[in-house]
Amino acid sequence: MRVVLFSALVALFAPLVGALPSFAADDPFWTAPRAAALLQAIRAAGDHGLEPDWYNPELVEKAGAAGNETVLNDAFVLYASDLSTGRVNANRVDKDIDIQQRKVSRDELLKAAAAAPDFAAYLAALAPKGDYPALQKALADLRKQRASAAYTPLPGGDLLKPGMIDARVPVLRKRLGELGLTVPELPAGAVAELYDDALATVVKTYQETKGLTVDGVIGVNTTRSLNTSLDDRIQQVIANLERRRWLPEDLGSRYVLVNAGDYSMVFVDGGQKVFESLVIVGTPKDPTPEIQSTMYGFQTNPYWTVPQSIAGEEYLPLLRRDPTALARGGFKIFSSWSDNDSELDPGSVDWNGIHAKAFPYRIRQEPGASNALGYIFFGFANKYGIYMHDTANRWLFTEGSRNFSHGCIRLQNPLDFAEKVFKGRPGFDKARVQQVIAAGQQAHYGFPESVPLHVTYRTVGIGSDGAAVFRDDVYGRDRRVVAAMAKPRS
Repeated sequence: MRVVLFSALVALFAPLVGALPSFAADDPFWTAPRAAALLQAIRAAGDHGLEPDWYNPELVEKAGAAGNETVLNDAFVLYASDLSTGRVNANRVDKDIDIQQRKVSRDELLKAAAAAPDFAAYLAALAPKGDYPALQKALADLRKQRASAAYTPLPGGDLLKPGMIDARVPVLRKRLGELGLTVPELPAGAVAELYDDALATVVKTYQETKGLTVDGVIGVNTTRSLNTSLDDRIQQVIANLERRRWLPEDLGSRYVLVNAGDYSMVFVDGGQKVFESLVIVGTPKDPTPEIQSTMYGFQTNPYWTVPQSIAGEEYLPLLRRDPTALARGGFKIFSSWSDNDSELDPGSVDWNGIHAKAFPYRIRQEPGASNALGYIFFGFANKYGIYMHDTANRWLFTEGSRNFSHGCIRLQNPLDFAEKVFKGRPGFDKARVQQVIAAGQQAHYGFPESVPLHVTYRTVGIGSDGAAVFRDDVYGRDRRVVAAMAKPRS
């Protein structure tokens, strides 16, 4: 019965896989060494953040001894598919994920396995390359630490600033020590509850390593980060290993990669990183999605058409208090969403009679210094209606946790990025574009070559020293990935 149930799990891969290739009777594929190699790989699946029990090692061991090729084929396909392309369908994990996940067919896996001169080496090569092995090492290191790790959560409360006396300070000292930071000794006769400058310096070091605002102030974000347990960090690495398995092995020689997990953007051209920038991404309420698209150009001095949800939730209360409030920010209100609608006098509308969930009017912000999109707009196709753009609030780039938008990606130096894309080719002159912007003119500039765009959410990266660099899972998406991985396939 267990054999039947285990084999039935593979049927769930039917949309992705082809027919099972047959092996000659006088040349069986599943020799004892191959079966042993598969069993060894399955038992070590935890090294990849996968659970060995998902592949039923006890049943595989019995099948190897009995020469049951059906069970061995099924176990191999399940394991190899999970390891090479991910255990879950990424787009079903979260409504804010819409990517073209790597795929591999059952037929391809079995044919490649049959052709491999060294089956154990073939199994080991199924996992992604790049920073994947370093993530595996981070997972192993964290699991070793877990046996002896201490965890003392820091209580919440009002903002704790340097110079204040607070009962949380001794707990803060202890927690920082648990996280491996060197905490200075208290001077003789010092008040234990005093948040002194020396301790604030340690907090700032911690904030910098986690991408938080480096101010030494203990607020909601820093408290949440400090209270992230070792088990939580392990779950993050497992989610990031899975996320890496979803992506192509090679993104190509020319692409933009935005990581909403650490508020960064890079442009790679000719296989080399030629531009990088800080970005601002969506709030936890309006997260930036994980997508793949293509960028074709940009526009100067764009209009900003306010999404209906923002109009109802954020701007309607303003209009109820003061119908002229938006006009002072360069906004116009139109009678409908049609192209031929007429502008409304906001003072003529009974805003108290408008329902936030059914906001009937179109709000548009005119180009200018206060425009939410700034002076430059990069559009690209996606079902979420997000894009990359400049911003009028450049001071926000000084913050560590830069999740302030409604999902769009705000770029710190958009003209510098455009200049790198054009590479000195005709059609772009930075000084001329700046003149166009200053004159308030709207102009479209097409890139000489389209640029593939990947927006991801990597919360664990690898630093230049090879050590793992963690960012906090502000969207809670890592937790959802791990939960989806643990669900039975049936």
